[in-house]
Amino acid sequence: MSADVKAKKTDEELARLAAGGDAAAFGEIYERYRRRVYAIALRMTCNAADAEDLTQDSFVSVLRWIGGFRGEASFASWLYRLAVNQVKMHFRRHKVRPEYQTGDGEIPEPESVITRHAGSEQVIDRLALEEAVQRIPKGSRAIFILHDVEGYEHKEVGRLMGCTEGTSKSQLHRARAGLRKLLAAQSPALQN
Repeated sequence: MSADVKAKKTDEELARLAAGGDAAAFGEIYERYRRRVYAIALRMTCNAADAEDLTQDSFVSVLRWIGGFRGEASFASWLYRLAVNQVKMHFRRHKVRPEYQTGDGEIPEPESVITRHAGSEQVIDRLALEEAVQRIPKGSRAIFILHDVEGYEHKEVGRLMGCTEGTSKSQLHRARAGLRKLLAAQSPALQN
């Protein structure tokens, strides 16, 4: 099968082929979605090593459960739900709250904001926001990330998280209120 033919296959076709044991179809699914699954895991855990492990675990689960994909939702939704569940199971197994921390207890700066320039206030604001996001409860944080960062609608967030649309809206409201409170405590100018 040529690369041109593979690129034209839909996710659903690839899922059907992968469920039938087609390793090339599974490889195509992996190539299409590995970065997105890693991004979700990284945002939820704030730990690159854990995100890499959870990405691999997610695709092992995809291989195990792809035969159960019925096509009722988009393949991407099914995969993201599976990845989010992997992260949740990771938290349950390890009973840890994600945090930025090195072995010596220091909190490192994320690589994406290390550069220093005239807009250093924006860097500080972004660091404060990232820190505040990590301090809100995991359920609300996951919904906040899926809705406000990833751009999913509440209906889709509900499907991904296994909750109702109303619960998604409620949790998003709690997350935003918590972020406002945490950020206001760090910057009195935000209290107005």
